[in-house]
Formats: sequence, C-alpha cells, structure tokens
Amino acid sequence: MSIVNISAYKFIGLDDLPALRERLFSCCEALALRGTILLAPEGINLFLAGSRAQIDGFMATLHDDPRFADIAPKESLSDRVPFGRLRVRLKREIITMRLPTIRPEGGRAPAVDAPTLQRWLDQGRDDDGREVLLLDTRNDYETDLGKFPQAVDYRIASFTEFPAAIAADRGRYDGKTVVSYCTGGIRCEKAALHMRDLGMDHVYQLDGGILKYLEQTDGAHWRGDCFVFDGRGAVGSDLLPLPSGERAGMRGHAGEKATSEPSSITSSASTRPSPQSSPQRGEEAKATSAMLHKGSRA
Repeated sequence: MSIVNISAYKFIGLDDLPALRERLFSCCEALALRGTILLAPEGINLFLAGSRAQIDGFMATLHDDPRFADIAPKESLSDRVPFGRLRVRLKREIITMRLPTIRPEGGRAPAVDAPTLQRWLDQGRDDDGREVLLLDTRNDYETDLGKFPQAVDYRIASFTEFPAAIAADRGRYDGKTVVSYCTGGIRCEKAALHMRDLGMDHVYQLDGGILKYLEQTDGAHWRGDCFVFDGRGAVGSDLLPLPSGERAGMRGHAGEKATSEPSSITSSASTRPSPQSSPQRGEEAKATSAMLHKGSRA
C-alpha cells in the first residue's frame, strides 16, 4: 500500500479563482499527482493521490497560502492511484445545495469530534442528557453500502433534495441533539448550517465525517463500508480499499486516460460524480445505484 489518498475541504471566501486554479494545477502537474480539486467562491474541495513525497510536496505548497494553512487532510492507503487524470475545476459551489442564503465561508457549523460522538452513542445520550439523533446527509447509493444503522436516512438521490426533506420532517428533531454526517464532512457541515438557519437547536456536524470516525475510533456503531468517489469504489473500516471482487462497482476515474492538459473550467456535469459531490442528474444517480447493487457484496 504505497499510494497515499487525501481528501480535504475548507469553506473560505475565494476571489482569485482563475489564478488559483492555474497555480494549483501547475503544482499538481509538476508533482505528477492525479485527482480532482474543486474551487468555488465558497472554498476548496480536493481528492488527490500519489506517493508520500508527492502528497507532502503538495500539502507544503498548499499550506504556503495563509488561507489554507490549517487544512489537515484525511488520509487512506491503496496499492494504486484510483484516478486516471488530474482535474482542477471552477464551480459555483464546492458541494451543490442551491441555497444562496447558506454561506458556509462565513463561519463553521458547530462540530463534534469522532471520539465524543462514539462516547455519546455508547451512553445513549449527549453530555447534557439529550437523546442523540444521527442524520445521514449522503445519497441513497452511498448509504446502501454502509451507515450508522440508527441514523435518519432520507434516501435522497442528490444533496439538492436535502432542504425539502428536512423541511418536511422538522418535528422529528425537537428536543434532541442532532449530529449530521457524510463521507468527509463537507455535506454535513452545509446541512448543519442550514438546519441552524431554520431555527433548529443543538445541531452539530461530525467533524471529518465518516472517514475521520473510522480513523479515530474502533468503528463501533458503524455498519458496512464507506463509499468514496474514486476508482476504489469503497473503503472498509480500516480505510483500505475493499479486496478485488468486493468493491462497490463504482467506475470512478481509474480507467480514464491521464492528461497533462488543463481541464475545462466550466461547471458542466461529468458522467461520474465529482469527489464529495452528488450526481448532477437523477439518471446518473439511478445508473450509479444500479452499478452498486450489481457489484456490492451479497
């Protein structure tokens, strides 16, 4: 397992997107890294893979920018690079919710770390004695592979469906401590901010998402595997890719031809989901779900 896979995001106001895109693309190209970086006025979201030296070189460059100096990526290992090429794209949002009133770059949602959440789940209450209700903010084909079994799961096909789902079900959360979660933290942070804007109290995000929970705890209360948006399809509770024949069936980017040319900076939809984002159309979600059911373990 010599390949280091990193994922990271940060909500922060960015107003130099074209120049930043070229700078990050040049850095990744020089280091021969593959993966995807999304840039938007609300921040940065990235999934990259390479050797330890390549990844460390990129993070050193990223940290040279004061805006990103505190980014601490989540890491997992694989025996191959699960991306076929490098993409650095400009988007309207780094995770699409289509609610312009939500401005996560203005301040983080309250968060609970993984060890604290595990303790709350062990004891059945938070530290103030309130019932803890987990809320899965991911898409249906992701939750099919693994989830906290006691979590609320709205079976959404796209994150853009989340606001309507929560609006129709607000009463469920009264008097409870709500912890939203997702793969790496980006969706559950936006979700928590939206719920706070709705006037819901005691709402938190799981800091670092499922990946950080599996990294920092023994995985208790989690069941199944964690879907990831790359050629690995999913990772197990040890954050290693599933053995051949047990992967999720997601095509990812591994089969794409590598390219050294800068990719388009438009926000046109890809035929595959971008890292940490939801499919752009319902038909993509259905196709992905079918692949997963076909390739997942019995």
